[in-house]
Amino acid sequence: MNTNRKKFNIWTGSSFIIFITYLLFLVYPIVMILGQALFTQGKFSLANFTTFFSRSYYFSTLANSFKVSLTATVSAVLLGTLLAYFFAMFQFKGKKFLQILIIIASMSAPFIGAYSWILLLGRNGVITKFLVNTLGFPNFDVYGFFGIVLVFTLQLFPLVFLYANGAFKSIDNSVLEAAESMGSRGFNRFRKVIMPLLIPTLLAAALLVFMRAFSDFGTPMLIGEGYRTFPVLIYTQFISEVGGNAAFASALAIIAIIIALTIFLIQKFVSHRFSYSMNSLHPVEAKKVGPLRTVLIYILVYGIVLLAILPQGYLIYTSFLKTSGMVFVPGYSLGSYTNAFDRMGSAIFNTIRIPMMALIIVIIFAIFISYLVVRKRNFFTSLIDSMSMIPYIVPGTVLGIAFITSFNTGVGGSGFLAITGTAFIMVVSLSVRRLPYTIRSSVASLQQISPSIEEAAESLGSSRLNTFFKITVPMMMSGIVSGAILSWVTMISELSTSILLYNVKTRTMTVAIYTEVIRGNYGVAAALSTILTALTVISLLIFMKVSKNGDIAM
Repeated sequence: MNTNRKKFNIWTGSSFIIFITYLLFLVYPIVMILGQALFTQGKFSLANFTTFFSRSYYFSTLANSFKVSLTATVSAVLLGTLLAYFFAMFQFKGKKFLQILIIIASMSAPFIGAYSWILLLGRNGVITKFLVNTLGFPNFDVYGFFGIVLVFTLQLFPLVFLYANGAFKSIDNSVLEAAESMGSRGFNRFRKVIMPLLIPTLLAAALLVFMRAFSDFGTPMLIGEGYRTFPVLIYTQFISEVGGNAAFASALAIIAIIIALTIFLIQKFVSHRFSYSMNSLHPVEAKKVGPLRTVLIYILVYGIVLLAILPQGYLIYTSFLKTSGMVFVPGYSLGSYTNAFDRMGSAIFNTIRIPMMALIIVIIFAIFISYLVVRKRNFFTSLIDSMSMIPYIVPGTVLGIAFITSFNTGVGGSGFLAITGTAFIMVVSLSVRRLPYTIRSSVASLQQISPSIEEAAESLGSSRLNTFFKITVPMMMSGIVSGAILSWVTMISELSTSILLYNVKTRTMTVAIYTEVIRGNYGVAAALSTILTALTVISLLIFMKVSKNGDIAM
């Protein structure tokens, strides 16, 4: 009896601790900004919401965000699906190398891509000068709506590719052969047979792309110029010393949360309607094609990938250029790296230190949450699972504002957890925001482990807790590590939350890069971006090492 009570308390206790943690660091901050938005001097008021919807200047930023996000989502889905189709259906050399380049392109912060394209296609960009001065093209630039969509598309289509590439592997080749035998070939087969099978996967990928584009403020801030988006409005309203309004910013944050949740629920509903189950007994086999089609495939595939990786490649190149003050001059030098380490050494250290502490928390919580969700599923654990997904869809700027509002003077103004301006608040914010990646990967891994293995261990005298730590967790390890690597990469490239929560002592590389770009110090910014890219590549290599098959598809 005591043993059963102990076993019961272990899992009940862990679920209670996790639930309280989410209440404190997720639900409470959201409730606080809701209260700040709805109550003025202790009285209920919708004035902040009325102000937003009654003034076209404010409302237009929301329309701009939808326009940018929808356009980028459609273009990213088309480009990513097309690329995945060529990878799955046709034989050509260099697939593994291209996959590595694709994932590298997807894992850097979008605003770094924006900065890179400014160097290439800005008013003084190297490509712009060549086209205008050498080839006689009319003056143009990459700023505004076009630039934002370009950056988002090239930054986010790899996510669609990774999802779609994995989905193609689940399609049984016999289905395609049957369609072909009935006269359905080429585009007609793709439209009538392949696309319906890809819809659930593409909807999930589209949601991820849309929410990343919708919530990003660094890219439109750098390359948008006069084209203002909703996250930029939230950020400026909260931090502006002139005309800033925390209550109004909170109202904007609540609107962003409602929009994100609505889109997420719509996606879940539609995805459920189109869901299917298929066992790929005969996976799709890539086929050889004629010389002409092969050349066209090489041009298309390599062209798309090289275009996506071009900004990072040029950024690495500029990091080795000699500088005089803030201006690039002829010659090569390591001066930008010297300046970066001298002036931003703490930022480099923080980019490793703070995410590493957050990663430890993420791994621990993900292990327990995934086990509770899969093996101890009930209403309470399902609620925890649902709560864990909220940061996945809520913009980082919103969570940053919520954390500052909630913990500036401690919980309820008591001084308890008055952590604003500390490294701890950044650790907590990164943990909360990036935990869903490791949870989903761990859940997927655990679902593939038969409960009978654990039951057999317990029948041989192993306690439930001993079985969990010595058998279940080691068997989940590939999923845990894969999710942890993804969480880690997104942590080190985080900007939208960190830009609000940092101080001089807790500044990270992404914050430092952003501030250096704003100041026009492109050499140091390029050096820091290159270091960040190196960290990303190392993380990718670790992922491929621990992955059983080295596959980087979703």
